[in-house]
Amino acid sequence: MFSKKHFIGGTLIGAVLLFAYIFSIPDGKLHITFCNVGQGDAAYIRTPSNQDMLIDGGPDDKVLTCLGKHMPFYDRTIDIVLLTHPQKDHMQGLISVIQRYNVKYFVIGVEGNETSGYKLLVDEIKKKNVTIKNLYRGDKFSFGKVEFDLLWPDKQWLVENGALKGDIADIGSKQILGLQTSRDLNDFSYYVDLKYGSFSTLFTGDGDSKIQPDIIAMNEVPQVTVLKFPHHGSKTGILPEFLDKIKPKLAVISVGKNSYGHPTKEALQLLESRSIELKRTDLSGDVEVVSDGQKWIVN
Repeated sequence: MFSKKHFIGGTLIGAVLLFAYIFSIPDGKLHITFCNVGQGDAAYIRTPSNQDMLIDGGPDDKVLTCLGKHMPFYDRTIDIVLLTHPQKDHMQGLISVIQRYNVKYFVIGVEGNETSGYKLLVDEIKKKNVTIKNLYRGDKFSFGKVEFDLLWPDKQWLVENGALKGDIADIGSKQILGLQTSRDLNDFSYYVDLKYGSFSTLFTGDGDSKIQPDIIAMNEVPQVTVLKFPHHGSKTGILPEFLDKIKPKLAVISVGKNSYGHPTKEALQLLESRSIELKRTDLSGDVEVVSDGQKWIVN
């Protein structure tokens, strides 16, 4: 029997889905969203050719809200998840991501720790049969015209200075998980340079001033458009000489309520002294940068 009530309800649901679909149709541009996940890091990337990448996942499930807002609602596949280093404020949310999304590749460093969060993450990766990749300085990959270049960590540095406990002789010849280390895990943070035409973004995890001299010595450090400021705006987050080499036009600090004093006055003054535009997730919420490969805007 025809029901006017059900007809109206079905029509409204259909209209909502159509509206959502129209507004999620790809626009042919690169979208980078620095997610507001509190005191932690998570950055969602949607390429012009409709691939999805997530760099870090924050300290809890807030990253799911960010993905739900910025990923097309019909897309349940993330092509690459990259964990810069295995600390809770970058790692924990990725457990829920793996549980709820189809992840094709998981890029992770060889270093690990004994925390329950790290062990659960590894268990979920194995349970879902996600392909693991260890990447090192000099490695590259691309999504269409969007290119990614790894600036850190260096493979030889890992062997000689990483203080890794385990079978490091096979680094590079097979995928490794969970080697223990006496070093600060921040020192292992992936530095990833994204390039799309003349636009670029440098993702830095928590890799701070301790490793930047090595990065400068080992790489032709690129100038970038956008910098994900290292270590939530810490006092030792970035060397002035490193900042002067990359010359960003915009710096994004991913930060939330914390007891560390982040972002510090030293970090803020350093950016201000160089007239670098600043966005903070604790003040602006999700920070989205959109580029066609030449022009760019920040939302």
